[in-house]
Amino acid sequence: MSLLGNQNQGEARQFNHSLDDNDLVKLSLQNADNFGQIVERYEKKLLRYIIYFTGVNRQMAEDILQETMINVYKNLNSFNPKLKFSSWIYRIAHNQALNAIRAEKNKGAVSLDAGDDESVFLIKVLASEENLVAKVEQQVMSEKVAEIMKLMREDYRELLVLRFLDDYDYSEICDILRKPLGTVGVMIARAKDEFKNLAIKYNLFSHE
Repeated sequence: MSLLGNQNQGEARQFNHSLDDNDLVKLSLQNADNFGQIVERYEKKLLRYIIYFTGVNRQMAEDILQETMINVYKNLNSFNPKLKFSSWIYRIAHNQALNAIRAEKNKGAVSLDAGDDESVFLIKVLASEENLVAKVEQQVMSEKVAEIMKLMREDYRELLVLRFLDDYDYSEICDILRKPLGTVGVMIARAKDEFKNLAIKYNLFSHE
């Protein structure tokens, strides 16, 4: 079953971007063809999340995304429309990513094949958060961000992506990770501290 990239076959499908997530779920349950709109809405964000969280290469991340979308499709009937769909789909991606991390643990294969723009955006957000100044060229910055993220704990990497790249608030992160609000707040603070300390150590930030 292939759920990604189907719009390349035949004529491009015209999607209604004004529909909210719950509307798309209802339409997908009525007609499986409509599920492509959910894929289009979430595939780019989820792929970025998977790459940063797991540290696998892009091809493997796309495989994890494929399995995520298959599970989302299979479980649409169980989605509770009173909940937030974005948190629900990220929870499924989270579980798939954890399975991949466990499978790769003994291989030591961490590449963080993320885009330069995403790495630069992350570093700018965190620099702003900590009132630090980044004084390196973007390409060098991107490479160093990837190296630093590889050194971090997986759960800390995941939190930084959810909070600063995907812009989820604390309550949504709680829903995705199934952790109490206080725990999430403490972990995000620790993740930021770890990133900042590693960034200073590897000269990504100037420390004044």
